[in-house]
Amino acid sequence: MVRKLGKRAKEAPTTSTSATSYLHPPFTPGIVSTLESLNSGPLPSLFVFDLDYTLWPLWVDTHVDSPLRRRGEDINKVYDRNGQPLSFFPHVPSILFWLRRRGVEVAAASRTSAPAVARQALNGLFLVDDEQYVPHPGSNDEEGEASGKEAKVVKAIDFFDYQEIYPGSKITHFRKLHEDSGVAYEDMVFFDDEYRNAEVGSKLGVHFVEVGHQGTDVALVEKAVREWRAKKAARAKAEL
Repeated sequence: MVRKLGKRAKEAPTTSTSATSYLHPPFTPGIVSTLESLNSGPLPSLFVFDLDYTLWPLWVDTHVDSPLRRRGEDINKVYDRNGQPLSFFPHVPSILFWLRRRGVEVAAASRTSAPAVARQALNGLFLVDDEQYVPHPGSNDEEGEASGKEAKVVKAIDFFDYQEIYPGSKITHFRKLHEDSGVAYEDMVFFDDEYRNAEVGSKLGVHFVEVGHQGTDVALVEKAVREWRAKKAARAKAEL
């Protein structure tokens, strides 16, 4: 299998590691409190995420063989033809649900050479919102308890208002996002594991956030929002 050029060498996780490490965990107090701590101030109008090694721990064009499919009622997991699983990093579902509840638009901007496989993954990954329950058919949950109810399940692809998934410069991706969304570049924040894509910051004014080996997590989102707010405040002060 040809390894992608221009990226630092990374190995796909083993089947046993992926199968246990990247499942959607329950909403924990730490995750919820960190995200809710950001609710009192302004947020970027558009959160943009790369996919490979940003939302999930592999490259879809080199580490998996399509088609990608779910197995049974698996949540936040799809498998390729050889049984290799793909799942979001642990905090990603919580982040996506938080952004939805805040009414913030979300976009995917990926330069993968396998856009169809990336969309298979987004269509196949199902996420559970543990904070929102719907009545289970036939239940009469008069006391409002979780028993008799089932968690709301959402397809991952439904979180993404815009999808720019194709090879090429991220500058092209962001110009299209700007055109389609009407959001100013300075009101966008972009998470990506490749520093070369920081050019969207220097050339367009997007707030770029480099993602480390742990993938996108709530600590990184908190840091990004606070940095973006500082930039916004500095711009407002400069305009006085």
